Amino acid sequence: MYKETQKMKEITLVYLDRSGGLEKFVQDCRKYNDSKQSYAVYRFVISVNPSDVAELDATLGNYVLHKPMKAAGIFQSVCFVAIKTLSLIEQLQTEAQISILLKPTHLPPLPSYVLSLSAFPFNYTSKRFYTSEGIAIAMGTVTKYTQGARFLCTGETCPYSEGFNYIRVHVPGATESATVRNDFACSLCSSPLQEDMKFRVLGDKQIVEMIDAKVLHALKGYSDHKAHFRIQAFTVFLRDELANRMTIGNHYKIIGIPACVQNGPQATACIEASSVQLCKTNGPSFIGENFKYLLSLTSGSCWRFTALLANIFASQVVPPGTYNTLKLAILLSLVQTTCEIENADYLDLLVVTSDSLIADRLLNYSLCLLPRGIRHPASSDIFPSVSKDKHGTGSASIQACSALLAQGGICYIGDLSSYKKDKLELLQSVLESRTTTLFIPGKKYGEEADQQVTISVQTNFWSYVDVASSPKKHIARDSFLIGQMDLSLIPPNLLDGFGLLIYNEFPSCQLSFPVLNHVLQNAINPEAMLYRVSEQFRTQDYEEFILFAKNLHVQLSSEAENLIQGYYLASRRVRRDSAHGSKLSASALKVLYVQISLSKAHTKLSLRKKVLEEDALIAILLFESSLTLKHGKSALCIEPNAVFPFDLSDEDSLQQRDIYLLQCHHQLLQFIGAYGPGTYISTNEE
Repeated sequence: MYKETQKMKEITLVYLDRSGGLEKFVQDCRKYNDSKQSYAVYRFVISVNPSDVAELDATLGNYVLHKPMKAAGIFQSVCFVAIKTLSLIEQLQTEAQISILLKPTHLPPLPSYVLSLSAFPFNYTSKRFYTSEGIAIAMGTVTKYTQGARFLCTGETCPYSEGFNYIRVHVPGATESATVRNDFACSLCSSPLQEDMKFRVLGDKQIVEMIDAKVLHALKGYSDHKAHFRIQAFTVFLRDELANRMTIGNHYKIIGIPACVQNGPQATACIEASSVQLCKTNGPSFIGENFKYLLSLTSGSCWRFTALLANIFASQVVPPGTYNTLKLAILLSLVQTTCEIENADYLDLLVVTSDSLIADRLLNYSLCLLPRGIRHPASSDIFPSVSKDKHGTGSASIQACSALLAQGGICYIGDLSSYKKDKLELLQSVLESRTTTLFIPGKKYGEEADQQVTISVQTNFWSYVDVASSPKKHIARDSFLIGQMDLSLIPPNLLDGFGLLIYNEFPSCQLSFPVLNHVLQNAINPEAMLYRVSEQFRTQDYEEFILFAKNLHVQLSSEAENLIQGYYLASRRVRRDSAHGSKLSASALKVLYVQISLSKAHTKLSLRKKVLEEDALIAILLFESSLTLKHGKSALCIEPNAVFPFDLSDEDSLQQRDIYLLQCHHQLLQFIGAYGPGTYISTNEE
């Protein structure tokens, strides 16, 4: 056994030399030595590649993977000899003062190295490395823990009453009382040991609650996922350099050692993390053959492909050709979802409807096209809240919510009129700033000072307003303009917070025959495919298409930018009254932002990478329709259903729509020329 241990120590030195770990170790030693301060514990973090170690020596590789505590002991001995031989730290006295933390770069991609609380048995006694994935659903504030402590024998004549013979170091899964207690005894004279407080070494600790990503399936409003599975949250301890490495709501892959921590009568399964890696889902690198064929058929027009996409979309829920404007808006919002804060273009959607059942079904169905589509349950919070940590620390813990679980996706909050005033005000604030701020009173959570935590909210919000069944009374007004709707149910500032306002075409009292027939047929046989397009363009095909389109990086052309700016300036002048000035001035940046976001979304949906004037035109027509609902018609005077003025039944109807949109483009240029002086727009005089 001694020869084997010596061999492993030699291999350890060879590995450190070859991997560059020895050079980093020497640099860390110099930092300790330059401080001229004596520590009880000298902590070193060593990155280890298990594959490289196993190639040098299989036994040592096995120790790193399955007996990390023993492997750390071998590395500790090698490091101690290196320090003494090279005189790296003058203050170091004993080997026990060295604390080695091994961080494997990866683990073998085998099932035995994957830890999941939804699978049994949960082996928390092995004390070896596992990998696990999950979403951070709760996060505590950073607190202190004891990295290491020095104890002295209380016997005056005992040789261990001085020096660094008794060193207690934190090990994975250990509680604070396991590291520092008052019932230790001297192994030489059996006298009680007493801690030398001035040598206690403190580190940062953060407790995070994680849960399997499968939980997202349970939080969707509609799903074809029929598998049953067990989901349980687990606790992750982040220490020292890993503290604050996680963001609540994000998906992470961790490598760590599992343990079971006793907190009074309760036992908590936990993982002591040694590395944390953000999981990024890469979208598919291709689209379905049917979409490719459809794209080739419509290559002669910049508008036909997206029109047909909207026309046949969600045929499992509503008949093809119905609710086209709403379906196009949904598709545009779906492709404008991203986890990248820098490149985020949000597109929130508010549906005004008299038929909430159809609208709700359509929005619910559309959520499932994204991995992060969350249907907000009315019993929980939309935005994060603060509570006491349940692990007995008494510190604050920030609990996730629907908006953070929908990170990089869609948060569908249902009927907007069902929320109270304070919730609506908070929603308005988030829509404007894309952040939410939590106040943590220090006195309540054992801190010296109060804290304010600002959390980024990276999600699109969907909601609807049922103007027919709302319990609130409408205020009778004679001053409504043409096209304007009574939206007094919702505060005006909140209406402006949503990027796009869409009116459902068919009121419930006048259901069209196709919709009525679809509802009845679906009720009789829910599993039946009622339309051929449902087989050609399945839900899975649309999922892949959306994931592909949303990852496209698009650029705004100067022509499209000029058209958007010209429309904004002209529309701002037109929508002005003598008492309050321009109705758009208060949200100027928001207006431009929404139109650019809509234009980019239409470009992505068209599978192009450059925003053209044709994309900007669709964005302007949708936005003008939204403004008409809020403020009434302007001098631009667009059709009530501006993007889909008639049914798309054949090739001729598509051609007719192209001609209509070209006329809209010409009309828009005239509108800009008349009401937006000083704006240069390139026009085709022919």
